[in-house]
Amino acid sequence: MFIDLARIHVKAGDGGNGCVAFRREKFVPKGGPSGGDGGRGGDVLLVADPNLNTLLPFRYRRRFIAARGGHGEGSRRAGRSGEDRLIAVPVGTTVLDDPTGTRLADLTAAGQRFVLARGGRGGRGNAHFATPTHRAPREAEPGETGEERWVRLELRLLADVGLVGLPNAGKSSLLARISAARPKVAAYPFTTTEPGLGVVPLPDAPGIVVADIPGLIEGAHRGAGLGHQFLRHIERTRLLVHVVDLSVDDPLGQLDTVERELAMRTPSLTDRPTVVAANKLDLPEARARWRAFAASLADRGQAVVPISAATGEGIPALLQVIRALLEAHPRPVPEEVPSGEENTGGGLLPETPEAGGGRE
Repeated sequence: MFIDLARIHVKAGDGGNGCVAFRREKFVPKGGPSGGDGGRGGDVLLVADPNLNTLLPFRYRRRFIAARGGHGEGSRRAGRSGEDRLIAVPVGTTVLDDPTGTRLADLTAAGQRFVLARGGRGGRGNAHFATPTHRAPREAEPGETGEERWVRLELRLLADVGLVGLPNAGKSSLLARISAARPKVAAYPFTTTEPGLGVVPLPDAPGIVVADIPGLIEGAHRGAGLGHQFLRHIERTRLLVHVVDLSVDDPLGQLDTVERELAMRTPSLTDRPTVVAANKLDLPEARARWRAFAASLADRGQAVVPISAATGEGIPALLQVIRALLEAHPRPVPEEVPSGEENTGGGLLPETPEAGGGRE
């Protein structure tokens, strides 16, 4: 099951309490205070895991708590630091503060980490409070409370190309034709009810990742059909392929409908490089409309390629256009967090080789 939204509550570990103790040894007549400090509470961190592709685990577990710090002990022994709580999420997860909707982080690289909640500081033992005039202090600090918060997780697929169009335009058939993916294909609307991914091999080049988005209809921004909820998965794409069914009476109206719905969701999507795939050229009525449709798009300055996802006609030409557009619009390289840079108040951490464990 593909789940791309989740809401979770996280609680960092509380700091351990400081200790009130005194050194009492047989041959030490003036022992003095010897209470140790409490340990620091564990943090709660998100870790981007490339082996995950859904937020389904968070449907069954929504509360995550890190270990608290140990209390201080006598002989100036400090409490043990609490173990961090690591939460694995798919690469491409966006983290939002639930009450305010503020974006906190975007985990777009494998191994990337983000501190959701910081553990509380341990309290100081009574050894810290001794002075020349106050030699036997009996006070110690309690540990600080760890941070807690509600956050919202949104998964946005990391794809190079997004396939958009009306239901039954042939998006799933096209994905099945150009990749090894096997999405559901049927002759009724809304066959695709969740996004699908496929990797398209290219000669002498790395494969490209293509996302098939469920069909849009007029009024999707008001909740019609499957609504707009899946369009978040094309927000990271570098290129959009508008799949248009040439066998219908008004293929140009199809294209206009999809573009309007994209603009209603995210206006910047209309500025994304696009290519129109005029599909179902294997049908006589579609082939009859091709010249008029191509002329209309030429007047608009839009690139269009005639194809048939059913027979494979025009597919090599479409892949050639896609490759050229992707090479002209490379994906920006994410900024790396310098190793050793202090990460205060929650934020991204550099990738570390450890998979977990507490801090000494």
